[in-house]
Amino acid sequence: MSVDGSLKAFKQAQDLIPGGVNSPVRAFSSVGGTPLFIAEGSGAYLTDIDGNRYVDFVQSWGPLIFGHRDEAIESAVIDAVKHGLSFGAPTQAESDLAQLVISMFDSIDKIRFVSSGTEAVMSAIRLARGYTGRDDIVKFTGCYHGHSDSLLVQAGSGAATFGNPSSPGVPADFTKHTLLAEYNNIESVKKCFADSSDIACVIIEPIAGNMGLVPADKEFLHELRALCDASGTLLIFDEVMSGFRATINGAESITGVRPDIVTLGKVIGGGMPVGAFGGRADIMAKLSPEGPVYQAGTLSGNPVAMAAGLAAISKLKKNAQVISVLNERAKRLVEGMRKEAESCGIPMQIDTRGSMFGFFFNEKPVKNFADACNSDAQLFAKFHSKMLQEGFYFACSLYETGFISTAITDEMIEDTIKASAKVFKEITNNAK
Repeated sequence: MSVDGSLKAFKQAQDLIPGGVNSPVRAFSSVGGTPLFIAEGSGAYLTDIDGNRYVDFVQSWGPLIFGHRDEAIESAVIDAVKHGLSFGAPTQAESDLAQLVISMFDSIDKIRFVSSGTEAVMSAIRLARGYTGRDDIVKFTGCYHGHSDSLLVQAGSGAATFGNPSSPGVPADFTKHTLLAEYNNIESVKKCFADSSDIACVIIEPIAGNMGLVPADKEFLHELRALCDASGTLLIFDEVMSGFRATINGAESITGVRPDIVTLGKVIGGGMPVGAFGGRADIMAKLSPEGPVYQAGTLSGNPVAMAAGLAAISKLKKNAQVISVLNERAKRLVEGMRKEAESCGIPMQIDTRGSMFGFFFNEKPVKNFADACNSDAQLFAKFHSKMLQEGFYFACSLYETGFISTAITDEMIEDTIKASAKVFKEITNNAK
């Protein structure tokens, strides 16, 4: 398999763009090798500029639940483009998509559209602070909520503590109000509340997808809800990744825990850049121009993005059973790969939620970021590289989640499992 074109393109990009990429994980730095430059996506496949074709288990990091170039979404986008790319003014499509999302999430009475998941979370936290009149927030190590300043704090030992900046350019004053807790550890959250009486919100990925796929325990989420209720603190579910992927009605529908605010993205854009945050009517009433908490954006509610999202969510709502179908395929994939790995003496932990899947080369179950960090990163890098050579495109970091689209067939799942068997045997034979 030749990747000469990608090698040349990456070299050129490095002269023009920091690191040669516009989002760090794309650089393949954690798995080695050269990032593949993509020429086209179609259905379940990506084709790189060298003409190599891969079954795509990334699906643009989640939004393409119906695969690349879905006919309904593509048609909606083309039709919208014919009427104009951007107006900076209200359109009917914004209300139509808002009504559709609200109808599927019990916790959302009103919603505000933005242009990215980072913007959605940043705005939701500002809203929570404005609503409560408090400054501190609690986040969990291993949960990624975008790159806004107050959320870029280093993942410490897991003990509850005030955060320190994990990136140059972020003043300590911006993160001193961020407290860190350990995922699935309620005692660490209780310590945060003992350390501060000024907590505006707790933000969590109820189904974490940024330390690999690590769902929160139901009991933990119920205890978290009770802690927030007792202190008048808002609970924010970050479902930018899991929204409409794990279930079409939000994590609240499978955990029994109702958040005060939900952040969304990915699928609601159908492949276009979209984010959103929504919640109870009394909370959302604090948002400008109805209330004093300011948030704005020229491209918020962009008509092309709204058209793509409306097509994607409408299709998903009409075919709600597709989540169960995709979950069966996701289970078959990771269970098949685990069987092949273990036959070669390689321990593997697996999990799925809806059309999301994750796996770790780890002897023990993964419940938090510290557990994830104990996984075999070198083995993952070897697996990733060899699976690419076999024609299967997995996320280029062990801390990312995989996705199944409706374009990925049962036959493709079986082919992936067979390829993994070959790869695991090669890895173990080379290690001898």
